[in-house]
Amino acid sequence: MEEQTPAAMPKQLLDTGHTDMIHDVQLDYYGKRLATCSSDRSIKIFDLDSSGNRRLVQELTGHEGPVWQISWAHPKFGSLLASCGFDHRVIIWKEQSNGIWLKDYEYLWHSSSVNSVAFGPHDYGLCFACASSDGYVSVCTMLSDGHWQETRVCESPEVSQAHELGANSVTWAPAVAPGGLWLPEKGDIPSKRIATGGCDKLVKIWRFDEKQSTWMLEGPPLKRHTDWVRCVAWAPSVGLSADTIASCSQDKSVVIWAQEDSLSWSSKELPLFEAPVWSVSWSLTGNLLGVASGEDKITLWKEQMDGTWANISEVLEDKAVPAMN
Repeated sequence: MEEQTPAAMPKQLLDTGHTDMIHDVQLDYYGKRLATCSSDRSIKIFDLDSSGNRRLVQELTGHEGPVWQISWAHPKFGSLLASCGFDHRVIIWKEQSNGIWLKDYEYLWHSSSVNSVAFGPHDYGLCFACASSDGYVSVCTMLSDGHWQETRVCESPEVSQAHELGANSVTWAPAVAPGGLWLPEKGDIPSKRIATGGCDKLVKIWRFDEKQSTWMLEGPPLKRHTDWVRCVAWAPSVGLSADTIASCSQDKSVVIWAQEDSLSWSSKELPLFEAPVWSVSWSLTGNLLGVASGEDKITLWKEQMDGTWANISEVLEDKAVPAMN
């Protein structure tokens, strides 16, 4: 069967029923459920089937302001969905045996909008990280007794905030080191790592120190953006030879960061966009990068044999078209 190009892939429209702007859309692990969140303070969960039919399963209400982001947990923990919002909170929702979704946990530590939430790889147990406009980034881990342990990342005892002017995004490193799928010497599960982006124009890498049970800044911050970093996304390590992170910014730029065996990161910048870039997201294999910008379109990018990145498709309001080179 001939492989479909992004421009040839079928597109379906979903009327979510939200009454305000939609901020995030996420498929679950199996691609059979879709969750959406909106400024209307609600989250909606849809069932999807192979024929493209969609059915609204439940509308979740519990936030007292816009809901910015959602994240599915790995199915080994059951049906769990995390949401974060302007009301300073993270809510963990759980599907019950009767199919009804209920609140399972609320994280209320932050003093300002929680802008990003992400469940960690299942190899580390049930855990999530969240980033807030108060400048702090928290990591919460479920213990064996069912309680949640809360920690925060910080540069030092003197600098407690992760990003001085506010944290906008957080992403987890894969639990497989680059090359770990085919190199036995790299097959061990690496230490927990996350990347964060903030209003200080910086991308920061953090590593969990098992001996001290603390999150520590790994290396100097990554500097290339000239305005707020809106989103960071760590690429899946399947088939990749290096750790790879994409970051996007209010400055209309997208930067691809790569780290080989050393602690130094190299960077490549995509051609400047015409408007601020709000979101970046990787395909499951890490070879395609989706970019959502303020010019109301999504572009798909792929690394070429010579190491450059090419725009291979633009997803417009009514269709997907090949990019013009």
